Amino acid sequence: MKEKLQAIREEAIRKMEESDALDKLNDIRVAYLGKKGKLTEVMKGMKDVAAEERPKVGQLVNDTRKAIEEKLDEVKRELAEAAREAKMKEEVIDVTLPAKKNNVGHRHPNTIALEDVENIFVGMGYEVVEGPEIEYDYYNFEALNIPANHPAKDEQDTFYINDKIVLRTQTSPVQAREMEKGKLPIRMIAPGRVFRADEVDATHSPSFHQIEGLVVDKNITFADLKGTLAEFAKEMFGEDTKVKFRPHHFPFTEPSAEMDMTCFKCGGKGCRMCKGSGWIEILGCGMVHPKVLKMSGIDPEEYTGFAFGIGLERITLLKYEIDDMRLLYENDTRFLKQF
Repeated sequence: MKEKLQAIREEAIRKMEESDALDKLNDIRVAYLGKKGKLTEVMKGMKDVAAEERPKVGQLVNDTRKAIEEKLDEVKRELAEAAREAKMKEEVIDVTLPAKKNNVGHRHPNTIALEDVENIFVGMGYEVVEGPEIEYDYYNFEALNIPANHPAKDEQDTFYINDKIVLRTQTSPVQAREMEKGKLPIRMIAPGRVFRADEVDATHSPSFHQIEGLVVDKNITFADLKGTLAEFAKEMFGEDTKVKFRPHHFPFTEPSAEMDMTCFKCGGKGCRMCKGSGWIEILGCGMVHPKVLKMSGIDPEEYTGFAFGIGLERITLLKYEIDDMRLLYENDTRFLKQF
């Protein structure tokens, strides 16, 4: 029995020393110490050992088990250390290699242009106000002096949710909501997303952004409107920028006008950007229609006001000399990284 135990011990230790992987080491443990292992089989034969010899044999079995377990732990530590060393060699960092570039996000050109516009008007004492994108037909049309039979209410131009609710076609409804509050005077701009049933091309999209402006106070005149927008153009496009106003028609303003500014590219001399005219159309504006004031609960005999609407994408396209509006929405990082 002693020789048998010695042979089992030496065989197990030899196999462990030859082992080169943790899974093989586990197989050796099972083969010698498991329920059906060689040492377990020896212990099952203890019943055939004479009674006076059993303590000695039991001690030999325990010593053999202890020796095998200690060797298992030793080899396991050695294999784990070797595996760790190999992994560290594979993952070694060569400090002489170029570092990996940390890609940082970029502000969208629309966001940059909007912040510029907001900063200009906040500097003039205006408040930035927001309103719902899903709007009542009343605020989107009727409160702005656009009656039921007006062409702008045609379903080809407007996204209707039902006969009373639409996706707003402009941010002017925010003005109507603010005027209804009756807190005068009002100096506000209302930036936001708007929706129209337009075909997608270089200058149109079914979803785009507008910035509406409104001032309501006593003794407001068209001269105030002209001075405000002239100052905005200078701040946005350069101190030498000049503006001119052309008569136009909007249902919610009277009189109404469209404002042009001198081309910032050629300074008014004529170029590809302004199509040789020296002028670029920039926004629509006018004095708030007395009927609109009255529908919002403001006495047009006591108060007057002006309003204007700026297309944010138009400002962005002009500011960065982009010739296709679709580029703003394609999320092409090569394009966005330029801003």
